[in-house]
Amino acid sequence: MAASPSARVQEARDRIAARLRALRSDAGLTGQELAARTGWQGSKVSRMQSGRSQPSEDDIRTWCQACDAPNEADDLIAAARQAQQLYTEWRRVQRTGLRGVQQSRQALYEQTKVMRVYCSNVIPGMLQTRAYATALLSRIARFSGTPDDSAAAAEARLERSQIIRRAGRQFLILIEEGALRRQLGGPDVMAEQLGYLLQVASLPSVTLGIVPAKAGPLWPLETFTVFDNEQVTVELLTAAVTITTPSEIAQYVAAHEELSAGAAHGPRALRLIAQAVSVLA
Repeated sequence: MAASPSARVQEARDRIAARLRALRSDAGLTGQELAARTGWQGSKVSRMQSGRSQPSEDDIRTWCQACDAPNEADDLIAAARQAQQLYTEWRRVQRTGLRGVQQSRQALYEQTKVMRVYCSNVIPGMLQTRAYATALLSRIARFSGTPDDSAAAAEARLERSQIIRRAGRQFLILIEEGALRRQLGGPDVMAEQLGYLLQVASLPSVTLGIVPAKAGPLWPLETFTVFDNEQVTVELLTAAVTITTPSEIAQYVAAHEELSAGAAHGPRALRLIAQAVSVLA
């Protein structure tokens, strides 16, 4: 079984820790001796060289200087930046609200020609109505303890979502059936949202599939988006993980294709959406 997205991020961090340990060892220093040279606590050295704590750029320069290897700093800093880009902690980027998070992805959406989306828990962001997006983002803000700018964030999400109406793009979107029945914002909000799904399913740029609850070809996966087969963003509870390794991207594309093969499309998908509307109460 492939490693989880968060495990892949930890592997990248572990490689940095291993290089720090090697520099210390090559310099003939113990952890305590390195701590004495840098003026740090021994526990800080231990955390960084074990991968339990991520070094700052200043930490890396200080470490390399203490090991008489200042020329190693730039490469290590580049590796640390790459590892950081793989893992975007929601708590950090949502600190001032959710609107900025929506806007930060605008450029990536604009440049993508083929987007594969799989969502197992809610309606995908680009297919959300204003009321549904506001209800969902408000819950996220409450749970995360961040400023509730859900109305402004929902507006930014809707602006970004207009891309599905542009020519020359493909959006291959899969939604687990259970997401159609998870009410956010009450029956009226859900009725509007499901009605909107019926509308956007007819757009020439959108291929919508509903993965049946009873006959899904795979187990429910984490929500993910594939951008032009060049990058995958995986959404976890606490963070978004960016995947750029070709072999791993290929796994997500293969998962999307298998899920799509077992999903309901066309009239069958519309019937599942209509059924979800019929049971709203």
